[in-house]
Amino acid sequence: MKHLSLKGSAASLLAWAGGAPAPWHRAALLKTYALMDEGRFEDAETRARALVTARRSRRGRDRRPGTLWYAAYAAAVAARAHGRHLPSAQAEFEGVIAEAERTYDFHHVLLLPARVSRAWVLIDDERPAEAEAEARDVLRAIARRAHPAEDQPLELSALICLGHALCDQDRYEEAETIARAGLPRAEGQGFALSLRALLVRSLSGLGRHEEALAESRETQALPEPPPYAAGHLELRRATALHALGRGDEARAEAGRALAACERYLHPTHPRAAELRTLLARITPP
Repeated sequence: MKHLSLKGSAASLLAWAGGAPAPWHRAALLKTYALMDEGRFEDAETRARALVTARRSRRGRDRRPGTLWYAAYAAAVAARAHGRHLPSAQAEFEGVIAEAERTYDFHHVLLLPARVSRAWVLIDDERPAEAEAEARDVLRAIARRAHPAEDQPLELSALICLGHALCDQDRYEEAETIARAGLPRAEGQGFALSLRALLVRSLSGLGRHEEALAESRETQALPEPPPYAAGHLELRRATALHALGRGDEARAEAGRALAACERYLHPTHPRAAELRTLLARITPP
């Protein structure tokens, strides 16, 4: 749930104009995002990095300037969604952002989503104040754009990122405000589950654990979370249960969350690590 919608990124590929990658490259990149939707992040990253290599090769079949940029961006998104810690992750996003900032053609449309992804990497690197600054700057940029309705998914994504950056700084009241304000606008945008999880986290951070559990039950009618969000809501629910002294329920919930993470995500994913730490605290010696 800590990601810009992968489908949103894929949809922007459909809007490519002249100078964009050749059709076979475009099809390969769309397949990359389809693999992410299935939770096959390693396969998606491999496919995208193969396109990077092909673009850089003298024998590469396509010389259009968008191929390398989109492939590098997709590879970085796949790696970050999978959760494998890469020291180069920040540098990768900074590279694609710098390239987008230098140009105002077809790949400039993904500049702000790439900056949201960079903010998430900053959170992963335990640099929440910097992540907060990045997310707020993206929100200011969105506010200056001419089509606010079209930018609503991106705005919600940036707000969710901002909320988690605030939680990491123990500023739970601000995060709660963001979550509650965003929920009415999330219907049909695919962000309701992410905002609800942010709300549950912020309420637990404020010590309002019963209220957090009540809010978590509001997700029962929502669709199953996408693979990149595996175990996130369960982690927040298990945290609240543990705080209330309901150890058996907390242990079961955390176990389900960890199993979901292990199905789709890398063992070093921050969420999996957080769940293992929680289980160590609630499991009897």
